[in-house]
Amino acid sequence: MRKISLDKLDLLFSEIAKSAKLYLPVDTDNGAKYDVWEDGKKLSDALNTVRSAKDFFFPQTENLMDFKMSGKNIEIIDTRSECEDFVVFGVRACDVKSFEILDRVFLADPVDTFYKNRREHGVIISMACNKPAETCFCKTFGIDASEPCGDIATWKTDDALFLDAKTEKGEKLLSALEKITEAAKDADAEPQKALIKERLARLPLAELETSAFGNGKTNELFNAPEWKDLSESCLGCGTCTFVCPTCQCYDIKDFNTGNGVKRFRCWDSCMYSEFTRMAHGNNRLSQLERFRQRFMHKLVYYPTNNDGLFSCVGCGRCINKCPINMNIVKVMKKLGGKKNG
Repeated sequence: MRKISLDKLDLLFSEIAKSAKLYLPVDTDNGAKYDVWEDGKKLSDALNTVRSAKDFFFPQTENLMDFKMSGKNIEIIDTRSECEDFVVFGVRACDVKSFEILDRVFLADPVDTFYKNRREHGVIISMACNKPAETCFCKTFGIDASEPCGDIATWKTDDALFLDAKTEKGEKLLSALEKITEAAKDADAEPQKALIKERLARLPLAELETSAFGNGKTNELFNAPEWKDLSESCLGCGTCTFVCPTCQCYDIKDFNTGNGVKRFRCWDSCMYSEFTRMAHGNNRLSQLERFRQRFMHKLVYYPTNNDGLFSCVGCGRCINKCPINMNIVKVMKKLGGKKNG
């Protein structure tokens, strides 16, 4: 473990940026967002960014390839340019966990090479949550905000930042920072970890549990009468899916520029009436069906197919952003009955 005083954070960022593009959360008028670090930019104190770090590996829009046509000849042009190393600093434990969920989707056969390329070039520096919010419930999904994963985990105290390498990538980067950091003992960060654990235990959603959901619960929950009441107020706006760090739905479209064709990928949402619409129509015609699909996937379908791993990390973004205050917590409490109060 290493440490550096907080008044030397700019030095730390400068040193990292010498060998890789560095991104970190910065404050904006619309909340914290990730931005490229440059001298003068300050690390945000916000608990979480409005949009998650998912964007670095699965961006909202991306060009996949171009086509040039000349008569009957078609030239396929690989437009990928993401070959530079980059570092994302300040990723919270919930968002780090989301990468494991996305990996199981995009790195399973057939491998998504666009996603894989970015994962190989990216280094994640996580940060423990000193002041978790009332909307946080990562503990429900087995995530410990006091012990974040990532390539390097960090803990921020009143006067120092502690850094601990967790992977080979992390060890390589931390070794390069030895001249500006100093050695520290694992025990030095323990008081901060204990303080975070204490705060996590007092959160309003600390007792939310998943025992009513997961593998094998499809038949029990699919036709539950509660879906009707839960879905009635949903606007189908898709806000929850766009701020969610684990949603992975996308559409692929071709656009004729007049000088060739661009094929691009963009995020999509299972909450939209035209989601997966083919020539035969849409297989989920009602808002109830679309609403149920989203939460059954998070709480039942995904864990059934992925060794019990839920497709939610308890970041609380959907609680904060839903315009009618409908979210996965309300669904879990309603369908979980007495188990969730």
